[in-house]
This record gives sequence, C-alpha cells and structure tokens, in this order.
Amino acid sequence: MTDVSKRPRPGILRRYDALLYPLVFISLLLVAWEVSVDIFKIPAYMLPAPSDVLDAMDSDLINHTWVTLQETLWGFLIANIAGFFVAVMFVHFRPVELSLFPVAIALKTTPLVALAPLLVVWLGTGMASKIAASALICFFPVLINSVKGLRSIDAESDELFRTYQASRREIFWKLRLPASLPYVMSALKISSSLAVVGAIVGEFVGANAGLGYVVLVSSYHLDTDVMFSAIFAAAFIGLTFFWILEAIDRHFIFWQQEGAD
Repeated sequence: MTDVSKRPRPGILRRYDALLYPLVFISLLLVAWEVSVDIFKIPAYMLPAPSDVLDAMDSDLINHTWVTLQETLWGFLIANIAGFFVAVMFVHFRPVELSLFPVAIALKTTPLVALAPLLVVWLGTGMASKIAASALICFFPVLINSVKGLRSIDAESDELFRTYQASRREIFWKLRLPASLPYVMSALKISSSLAVVGAIVGEFVGANAGLGYVVLVSSYHLDTDVMFSAIFAAAFIGLTFFWILEAIDRHFIFWQQEGAD
C-alpha cells in the first residue's frame, strides 16, 4: 500500500510553500522588531519601529521609487541585450573573444563606486548616468552565463546538425539558443537585483531624485525612518523583479522544471 505522506507534493502546493514561508518569516521578524524597539526603548534615530517606517511611506517615496524603477529597468534591458549579443560574438568569432574578454574582466573588477563619478561627469546628473551604472553592473553575469549556455550543446547534437549540413544560423536558433536559455534565465535573475544596486549607487554620486538620493539626504538629517522606507522600497523592487523572472523561467523553461521534478 502506498504511503500517502511520501507522495510528492503537487507543483502548485510547492509554489504556495515558496510564497508562504517567506511571508510568515518576514511577518514574525517585523513583529519581533516592533516589540523589541518598544521593550528596549531604542531611539528612533537608531532603529525606528516598522510602524514608524510605514508612516514615512508617502507619495514622495512613490515618486522616488518610480525614478529608481525606470533606471533599473532600462539598465537591466540594455545590459542583457548587449551582454547576450557580445556572448554570441564570442562563441562564433574567437578573435573577438580574445580581444574583448580582458576588457569585460577589467570592467567587472573595477568597483562601480569608482566608475560612478566618471559616469556623472560624462552623462550628467540625470537618469542617463544611473542607467549606465545599472547596466555596467549587470553586464558581466549575463555575458558569462550566455557564453556558457551557448557552448553547452553536446557533441552528438552538434555533429548531427552538421551531418545534415545545417547552417550556422540554423544551429544557433535550433540548438544553441534553446540550450542556453536556462543559463540566460539564471543570469537574468542575478541581474535583477544587481540592476537595483547599480541604479542606487549612481544616485549616491549625483542625483536629485530616486531612492539612493532619499537614503543619502535622510542620513544627513538622521531621518532614519525615511531611510528605512527607501531601503524597503528598493528591496521590494528587487524582490518583485526576481519573482517575475522566476515565474517566466518556470513557464517558458518548462523542460528544466520537468527534469528537476
């Protein structure tokens, strides 16, 4: 007789678990935070209670969040399109890889906080410099994962395509691209959080709007509740972005999910 307790949980229940456990943990953490601030009489300028942070979330914060969200989305799109295009060039043209790969590594190893002032000098204090900062920090993960994915085809499949005299274009669209999708989606999920970081670092250097600007100004005035509200808003952008990409991954890269099950 089959043990019911050992049966695998349906996929929809597993997805509910993935949402339920974080919500329960975060709720308990916020309650413990609120109670601890009240019991230990922690000053608001050191650690505001979650209720004070909630009160600090107003229409101005929404406007600043919208600015950072636009910078994040544009930086993410530019980095991923450029990163995948360069990866295709690397895979098909070895001299291009040998020439440009050291440049990509140099950009990756250079701290963004060192490049951000230059971006402000070159592109100004507007949105363009923040988009560039977001794109720079996202570019390398997409490039590396895309190259690895495009080269992950097995030798037998490659030989079969060449036996049937498939063109390089046909091999790319029908073999390399499908094989690379799990790697690319992993890179997109990594970039989703990095894009927010890049935009906010750019706002730290020079901006008059955005969540990074709010954090910087509120730190000068010791408005810790406002600072936490901006941090929560940035975290919310990153989490939402990641969850959207996770849903796309589960829906379109279905063969990977079936293999995991």
